[in-house]
Amino acid sequence: MKEKAVIFDMDGVIFDSERLVLDCWEQIGTKYRIPDIRETFIECIGTNKTKTQEIVYAHYGKEFAYDEFAGESSVLFHEYVEKNGLPVKKGVRELLQYLSALSVPVGVASSTRLAVVEEELRQAGLYDYFQIVMGGDQLKRSKPEPDIYLMTCEKMGVQPRNAYAVEDSHNGIRSAYRAGMMPVMVPDLLPATEEMKEMSIAVFDDLLEVRDYFRHKKCFA
Repeated sequence: MKEKAVIFDMDGVIFDSERLVLDCWEQIGTKYRIPDIRETFIECIGTNKTKTQEIVYAHYGKEFAYDEFAGESSVLFHEYVEKNGLPVKKGVRELLQYLSALSVPVGVASSTRLAVVEEELRQAGLYDYFQIVMGGDQLKRSKPEPDIYLMTCEKMGVQPRNAYAVEDSHNGIRSAYRAGMMPVMVPDLLPATEEMKEMSIAVFDDLLEVRDYFRHKKCFA
């Protein structure tokens, strides 16, 4: 077993994609006069496609045309990305370069489909930093269940107690905490509540602060 590792969520941590998805949802919601779309989206943050669909149905009923809604939102999202690129969060490259220089094993545990995760990381020139990349369609239970983090730790050959999980969402922090990891929260759309602060070893404004924390604490010495 390796001594220590760092495992990242992707959306809202590596990419500033959750705000973009929310904007797409709100545009479609306005078009079709879907009520409380922002609140529904916030509840879905950090979950996979199956869990997101369950949450949407719980709000709007099983007759809700989820596939059509998701399809139109996806078109808007990809139109933006094709024109402007997927925005990378502050400090991503600096933190990954720091960990790479120390030969710290690094992975991704995302609720997004694996094919999408791999494509977006490659397009941003970040894929080669990661030893293991996991997507939400590779297992049945979504965050906040611990499954994806446990599976990623196993594939990386690291004990969960020796792995840092860098997360932005409440469901992600709950998942890492339940897996027995060391959650580090960098809030995006959702603030750090008291529950999140209790579950996390630290809360930071951006990934540069995470890098500095690792450096000052000599976490990988």
